[in-house]
Amino acid sequence: MARRAGRGPGRSSPGGRRPSAQPGSRPPGRSRTSAKAATAGTGPQLTTRAIVLLSVVLLLVASYTSELHAWWDQRQDIQSTRAEIVMRKAAIVDLQDQKARWNDPAYVKQQARARFGWVFPGEVGYRVIGSDGKVRGDVPTLDAPAVPKTAQWYDKLWGSVKESGKTPKPKKATTTPSVLKNK
Repeated sequence: MARRAGRGPGRSSPGGRRPSAQPGSRPPGRSRTSAKAATAGTGPQLTTRAIVLLSVVLLLVASYTSELHAWWDQRQDIQSTRAEIVMRKAAIVDLQDQKARWNDPAYVKQQARARFGWVFPGEVGYRVIGSDGKVRGDVPTLDAPAVPKTAQWYDKLWGSVKESGKTPKPKKATTTPSVLKNK
């Protein structure tokens, strides 16, 4: 078989020898202008296509950011609503338990004794009175309901009607001290 001469990079030349490099010579295939062109454009170059692509990507990021923010807010609202639902369900269970206790006559009697100081017929109720004449200890009483401290709206309205019929009082004239002038 005949031996073939290899062609392509890394293969030896037909004579089996490589061309020798002389000092100061350039490798074959490269000229002076191609070496300058290779070193001149080493920095990143923005083409029109790259600028358009970058602006589209920035536009998409901006639009998805607002949607992501809205999604995050809605997620937090859902979580807080779920927590409120759990809390209200627990309150409902507590109120149903309290309602069931009020259906028990023994609980009603106990609350009447504790809250109002009631006693059953035949029982004797005792209160400890101190030397100052005041009842000592925790004694529940049936006092009159507290009078509201703030006037109701209709009382305020009627008060303004009463005041409108009176003659106004003359206001005192206020005098301002005179300012000394520099001469």
